[in-house]
Amino acid sequence: MNFLKNKRNHKFYVIGASFLLVLALIISFCTIYVSDYYRADMDAIQTVVSANDVSIQLLDDDTMVFNPVNATTKGFIFYPGGKVEYTAYQPLMTACAKQGILCILVEMPFNLAVLDVNAADGFQQMYLEIDEWYIGGHSLGGSMAASYLINHIDDFEGLILLGAYSTADLSKTELDVLSVYGSEDLIMNRAKYAENKSNLPNDFIEVIIDGGCHAYFGMYGEQEGDGKPSISNMEQIFLTAEEISRVMN
Repeated sequence: MNFLKNKRNHKFYVIGASFLLVLALIISFCTIYVSDYYRADMDAIQTVVSANDVSIQLLDDDTMVFNPVNATTKGFIFYPGGKVEYTAYQPLMTACAKQGILCILVEMPFNLAVLDVNAADGFQQMYLEIDEWYIGGHSLGGSMAASYLINHIDDFEGLILLGAYSTADLSKTELDVLSVYGSEDLIMNRAKYAENKSNLPNDFIEVIIDGGCHAYFGMYGEQEGDGKPSISNMEQIFLTAEEISRVMN
């Protein structure tokens, strides 16, 4: 009896130890994964983002709000790309605010928009002076913005996709949709992009930035696996802001 009991206890010990080992490996992998992300190039950002041009407000949850100098009725909620520090999109938000658009840049848990698809909740109630709202984002952020939009269609005028595609079916809506990507983008899956075009309204606008790449919608340096751009980071950002403004106006 003692032999059987000891054998059973040993079996439970081995199972428990194996479980703890697997759990430790999972935790270790997750820790490494979420700590490996693209940091905002703050030295470069500080040279192009000026408080004199746009009023920048930091909310309690670290959301950044970019207010145009003059009053506006247009609002844009932006979801950052996957594993990219959200502050890397300050130049783009500033450029859009200069075009007369209130821009809201949200921070995502562990830099992954998939972990907080509903990050856009509540902002429309905070800024009642805004009549027309748009939502969008870069790469994974754009896809998650589209996923949020499918359940809030009546609250928004349109969707902005940057190096991204929508897996949510928005084809029967009257939303204004802009899709922008760089000709040298080697990160976005072109096959999936083409496949998911059918999820957008027939009159959606597609803009391909000649010489642009995937990473240059933000300012976080080169992205592994991306193509080689033939235009500057700020050129792509300015061109993108102009296209966004054109759609909204």
